[in-house]
Formats: sequence, C-alpha cells, structure tokens
Amino acid sequence: MSNPFSNMLELVSSTAKTLKIDDEVVNILSQPERSVEVQVPFMLDNGQQAIATGYRVQYSSARGPYKGGLRYHPQVDLDEVKALAGWMSWKCAVVDIPYGGGKGGIEIDPKKLSELELESLSRSFARQLVPFIGPHNDIPAPDVNTNAQTMAWIMDEYSRATGQHNPGVITGKPIQLGGSLGRDTATAQGGIFVLSRYLAKQKKDLKGLTIAIQGFGNAGMNAAQILSNLGAKIIAVSDSRGGIVDRNGLNIGHVIKTKNKTGSVQEPKAEKITSEELLELEVDILIPAALENQITADNAKNIKAPIILELANGPTDPAADKILESNNQIVIPDILANAGGVTVSYFEWTQNITGFYWTLQEVQTKLKLKMEQAFDDVAGAAKIHNSSLRQGAYIIGLSRVIEAMKLRGNY
Repeated sequence: MSNPFSNMLELVSSTAKTLKIDDEVVNILSQPERSVEVQVPFMLDNGQQAIATGYRVQYSSARGPYKGGLRYHPQVDLDEVKALAGWMSWKCAVVDIPYGGGKGGIEIDPKKLSELELESLSRSFARQLVPFIGPHNDIPAPDVNTNAQTMAWIMDEYSRATGQHNPGVITGKPIQLGGSLGRDTATAQGGIFVLSRYLAKQKKDLKGLTIAIQGFGNAGMNAAQILSNLGAKIIAVSDSRGGIVDRNGLNIGHVIKTKNKTGSVQEPKAEKITSEELLELEVDILIPAALENQITADNAKNIKAPIILELANGPTDPAADKILESNNQIVIPDILANAGGVTVSYFEWTQNITGFYWTLQEVQTKLKLKMEQAFDDVAGAAKIHNSSLRQGAYIIGLSRVIEAMKLRGNY
C-alpha cells in the first residue's frame, strides 16, 4: 500500500511545477508546522490501565487556525495524519474558509472498547491536547470512528482544564452543547451539491443513475440516504465487514436500520459482495467513502464507473489517477467533494463565537452556495490549465495558501 503522505506530496510537487512555484515555497508546503505524538493512558473496565499512541499534526496556519478531525483507527500513524492534515490545508482553501489545516488520531480499534473505555480514552487524549488546541488556535472535529459524543467529551475536558466554557474549541458537537444543525450530514450533503453541480453542467440529472458506495459510516450512510431521496438507485454498499448488492436497487432505509442494529450492512438474505468487488461494479457513479488508498494502480483499470465522487480522504493514489484520467473517467477529488464537513464546521464555530445560531435552512443554503462556488472555481482552474479536476483543486488550494503566506511575509 502506498504512503498517503508521499501521495499528497506528489500532488503538491506536480501542482508546483504547473504554477512554477519556487523550491523554497514548495519546501514550506511539504512539511507540517508542528507534529505532536503523545501517549494516551486510559482506564479499562476491569480496572487496569492501557496506553495508546495519539497524534495531532498542525500543517499550515497561513489562512487561519488549524482545523481538522480526530480519528480512532488501528492503522493510524504519523504519515497518515500528516497527509490528512495537508489535505485539510488545501481543502479549507478550496472552499475559501478562514482556516489552516490539521488532523489527529489515536492508533486503536475503538470497536473493541466499551462506552466507558472510549470516554476515558477521549478525555485523556483531550488533556494531552490542551496545550495545542483552542478556539482560535486549533479546532478538532469528528472523523473516522469518532462522533458527536466523542466531541462532547473532549469539549468538556478542555473546558474543565481551562476553567472556561468553550464550545468553539471543537466542532461536530451535539446540538444541545452548541453544535450546528446540518453538521451530521454535511460531508455527504456537500459532496452531493458538488456532484449535482457537475451533472447540471453536463445537462444530466441524478434521478435513475446507479451508484455504489464503499464505506457506510457517517459520510457513506448519509450520502446513500440523500441520493436515494433524490431518485438515484443505490445498488451496492459496503463497510469494514463486507458489502451487499442488489442490481434492482437497495432499500436504503432498511440497510440503515440493519447497520444501526447489527453494526454491519450485511444480512443473511442479501447478495454479498466485498468492498474490493464493489469498486469494480458497472455503475454510473462510484463513491469511495471509507479510507485511503482504495483505488490503486492494481485495480484502477478495472474501475468501470465514469464518475467517481471521493467522499473519503485520499481514496485514489496518484498512479491510479493517471489510469482513470487516461480512460476519460471523471474524479471529483476529495479536497473538493468532502469539504462540506469542514464548511459546516466553520459555520458551527462561527455560531459558537457569536452566540447566534442558524436554522437548518440557513445552514443548507450557505453550504450549497459555498460548494457550488468551490466547484466552479476548481472547474475553471482545470479548464484554464487543461487539467483534471484534482489538479484544478490543488491549483486553487495551493495558490490561496501561498498568497496568504506572501501577505504574512512568511518567506
């Protein structure tokens, strides 16, 4: 499996050549401003203490406070977190919100922990991060295997440590603790706004299109529901335990109930499919919404979908990108497609800072405008440079970060 940080740097390097960026600037863009590794002690239900390794990478603060999620996963390591933090830096610039980029995670399998153990782990991690995070410094959010409850524990622990109620220290919180309406569906909804914008430019409609979704966490599940409501036909979904397929279209409401009840999309009567097989199905749109490096040089030639909407971070490696591009397949890249989450996180943070809260309609309206403008910017850059949408997104993102660096005098 390719290194996600190397993949991200390869894209930075190719964009730098297109834009004729100085080597000195490329060197600054190629390393995070700070990487923190901490040991996270926490209590098990049997009274024993366990220790996990945690990370927080603060990549770029040129455009504002660091912003990025916290994930709990056994494959978390420093290179993965550095890549994710870099992607967040360019992503925030692509949708033009006043944030830099950061990311964090703990190397652990949360599915093996009880609720009390997860709370102990999260609070311990928060205590380790107190010197590095804050509402005007670094604002974490949910990511893989973390959710609103995780954010509530971290916010509470930070408030206890600082002696102040500070809801703006973290986003993706429960509504009752200062969370924003629409944040739970924001990543999926933002991606679908972008997809709809692309299809409209092609004079196409979502209704009746066949879709396969790899990953059935927050982004994948909500994308399935929204797309189904819009008349698309979801024929396959998968999660970490495997997938299911029905070429006549899945009953997404039933699949969601099964997932919530059993922890998996699979059920005895459904036709089974692996996540790897799902990627190669003949569908109109493929949505990778799981982890990095799912589409590689090994399987890219077998990908049949003409449109790929990346709701996951880094699901396609650079070698696969070249294959897909040569086959005239359209990839709507992660730093554009999944930016709805951080955009509504920005809305949440703004509401926390001002103490004035918006309706769901206001949030959705603002999100739609942001995502459509970001798509138009990216598509425009791609057209000017005769490049892919991914290259267009990197051109927009890096250009805006570099402009902020110039204005700050960071040279």
